[in-house]
Amino acid sequence: MFTSEMPMTSPGSIVKRSVIFCKDKKFLFFCMYSKRRSRGLKIMSKYIETLISNNSRTDFRYLLVNERDKKFGLTVDSVGFQTIPLNTFYPPMKHPKSHFFRPDKGRILSSYHIVYISKGKGVFSSESTSKTDITKGQVILLFPGQWHTYNPLKESGWDEYYIGFKGEIINDIVAHGFISPENQVLDVGASGDLVNLYSTAIRIAKEDKGGSQQYLAGIALNILGTVLSLTQNKKFDSQDSSQKIELAKILMIEHINDNINMKRVAESLGISYTVFRKEFKEFTGYAPLQFFHELKVERAKKLLTETSKPLKEIAHELGFGTYDYFLSFFEKRTGQSPSNYRK
Repeated sequence: MFTSEMPMTSPGSIVKRSVIFCKDKKFLFFCMYSKRRSRGLKIMSKYIETLISNNSRTDFRYLLVNERDKKFGLTVDSVGFQTIPLNTFYPPMKHPKSHFFRPDKGRILSSYHIVYISKGKGVFSSESTSKTDITKGQVILLFPGQWHTYNPLKESGWDEYYIGFKGEIINDIVAHGFISPENQVLDVGASGDLVNLYSTAIRIAKEDKGGSQQYLAGIALNILGTVLSLTQNKKFDSQDSSQKIELAKILMIEHINDNINMKRVAESLGISYTVFRKEFKEFTGYAPLQFFHELKVERAKKLLTETSKPLKEIAHELGFGTYDYFLSFFEKRTGQSPSNYRK
């Protein structure tokens, strides 16, 4: 019933998985109907195939803000990441009514947003910006009370990071002309630093510990400062190799829980592994695999000090093949065992 690209399981499990993927409103009835109608299941497989084979990923949080948080001067109401595969619906039907919109209708938000497109292509327009093509490495600034719309192209999809915030601090920044509705699309290029900041914000929002709003407010300002710095300096950094290194760093950050073949990374960037390794080390001071290992160590340190997760769970989360390998890996690079580091 599914194409050869689809994992084959028992008919019962296929139907069960189909219902899970179709939970979004109007698709649920169709999936349940398809369970009883083989012809319906064949038709449905086209929709399911797109969802599964394209490996859509989303990770976001919408946050509550109390009166004390507001006194800090900046609060974050949303942060997230989503991969929109080609030929799929946008935006995903998982967002609250206050943020969900139809691209043909647009929307008006009550807070500022910084949207970073790290992959793919799309279009954007607003009250002050005519329809503009968007490509990877660009940032879209959204302003409260302003109508806007944007979406990825169906033939490309895109990877989208975003954070929403409001408060007196950002109002003052806008009042002094650091950002403006007249200049909403900024060219920052590929930036591993930006991706890392967004990823950290998502993690802090999910953990929801005391003081998380103030932590997130600091990250939001860091993201904005990084965007402004990258925009101003982008014209002075025209080296194609530097952008490829940043793209490689983004891949490593986004797949920190996996094991990456560096030769395939080089191939995806269109350069030989020898050249990739040489240039990566010149820019970062590390060989690619060494840099990736350093990312894993730093992530392990955060999990050890900021969570109570068992060591075996941390080892599994970070993609280590065995628990013993994680122990030796960590101790070799830090000089102490994970349990001693946590103390």
